[in-house]
Amino acid sequence: MLISILLSLIVYSCLSEFSELIGSIFFCLVMLIPLLYYSNWNYMVLFQKPTKDEIILAVLMFIGYLVYTIVMVSVLEQYNVTGNNLVDPVTINVESLIPLIFQIASEELIKFIPLMFFMRLFYRITDNRNISFLLSAFLICMGFGLLHYTDSVISALLLQGLGTTFELYAYAKSKNLFIPFLTHYLTDAFIFILIIL
Repeated sequence: MLISILLSLIVYSCLSEFSELIGSIFFCLVMLIPLLYYSNWNYMVLFQKPTKDEIILAVLMFIGYLVYTIVMVSVLEQYNVTGNNLVDPVTINVESLIPLIFQIASEELIKFIPLMFFMRLFYRITDNRNISFLLSAFLICMGFGLLHYTDSVISALLLQGLGTTFELYAYAKSKNLFIPFLTHYLTDAFIFILIIL
């Protein structure tokens, strides 16, 4: 499962040069297929139809992340820490929202697979589910932040890294990967729409 993450990143970097959509689809599939195989092709273990309360949770986490980002960017600017330029605004258009679906799904899998691995590892050590989740979530936040590092490691760790806690909380409350995906997609789609406008 962990190897599928590395393979998906390699496949994405190769294919996205030719087509962002094709690269994004394979980015997702390279991790999703082994995960489904591991779960005996029972996608309901990972994704369920969201309830009304879960959708509300996803929207609240999206709003929470936006507020967190605004506050954190203000704090970072006080210390002259620049943000990471993850997206070239010139390349963003309405069509960018379609590959974004698969990219966000992939990013959620990049977080989910190691989260499950570390939770299992830490649970064997601590015999405490809450401690294993907190330790695993911390590692996932830091790792995800570093994946977004371009200009400033501090900005990446505080914005994308700690910002991941909103998606991890959504998963912890719902046990449904669709909910953190929805939170994450709303966040990135909102940013893309602002750029387009």
